[in-house]
Formats: sequence, structure tokens, C-alpha cells
Amino acid sequence: MGAVAEDDEAAVDGSEPVDEPFPLLIAVTSSPTERIRLAERLEGIAPLLLVADLDELRRLIATPPGPAGAPSQPAPAAPTDSALVIDSPRSTARCQDREVDLTRLEHDLLICLTTEPIRVWSYAELHRSVWRDEGRERKADVQSLVKRLRRKLHDLGTGATIEAVRGVGLRLTDRQEPRIGRA
Repeated sequence: MGAVAEDDEAAVDGSEPVDEPFPLLIAVTSSPTERIRLAERLEGIAPLLLVADLDELRRLIATPPGPAGAPSQPAPAAPTDSALVIDSPRSTARCQDREVDLTRLEHDLLICLTTEPIRVWSYAELHRSVWRDEGRERKADVQSLVKRLRRKLHDLGTGATIEAVRGVGLRLTDRQEPRIGRA
């Protein structure tokens, strides 16, 4: 459930790097109750990083921090067209010069819909793919998430939107192919 990692250049309080490595406990559990229990039991032992799943952990540790004041990675070039660009490592969506942050659920839903943009996804398929919990396929969860994601896509000014197909499910519609950035 947890792992210990050491970082030579990490700062304990975030101000100055320390010369000696220190332990960092990383706990991965999807249960909020379990994360609270772990935080209470391990308080004061070592710095603790609690994440819901391995995808969240990968996003957090995907790009090692660079020297103070220097960008860790060059920012991807802005597209010259109006295509939707999904930057998975940063969990953002971009269109031309606009960018919005995505929550993990918004990111995962958008990735799911872009894997096969013409396909119509049922609510049950989307729930299993995004929430990863079998048997709890609640249509209201998907509808609420889609509402927020539609608003963000509209704010970007992209031609992409999530379209409901009556009696079947949802699909991503766009005049152009969405691009997904991966590290």
C-alpha cells in the first residue's frame, strides 16, 4: 500500500535543499476513509503523500522539478489551429492560447471520449472507465461531470463538445481530431 522514496535534493520545509536524503512515505488507496486513517496513524513519522490511485501518483511525479526559477520542461508549443489539445502530464486542456485545468475525473472522461471520438459510449462504460468501480454505474455521476466538462470546453472556444445520443450514451464531437500530449 505504501512505499518509501528518498530524494537528495528535496527540501523538508520547501525553502532550502537539504544535503541528506529523508524518507517520504507514499500511500496509494482509493478509499478516503483509509487515507484519513493512514494520515492519523502515520502523523509525525515522515512526510506523507496520500494519493487515490497510481495514475494520480504518476501525474505528481512524472516531471522532476528543476532548479529554482527554471522551468522543469519547455511548455508545448501552442497549436496554430483550433484543435483541442489534452496535456495529460499537466492535466490541462488547451485550444489556441486558452488553457483550463482538469480534475482527475474530467481528464479521464475526456481521454476516454477521445480514444474513439466517433464511438458512442454508454453511461455504464464511462462510469467504469472513469470511476473504476464496477457495479456502481450511476448515470447522475456521469451527467454531472459532463456538465462541468462541457462548460470548460466552451470556455476554451474549441469546436469540441460532448453530445448526448438519446437512449445510447455520449460521444465527443469535434470538427478536428483532438491531440493528446503525453510525457
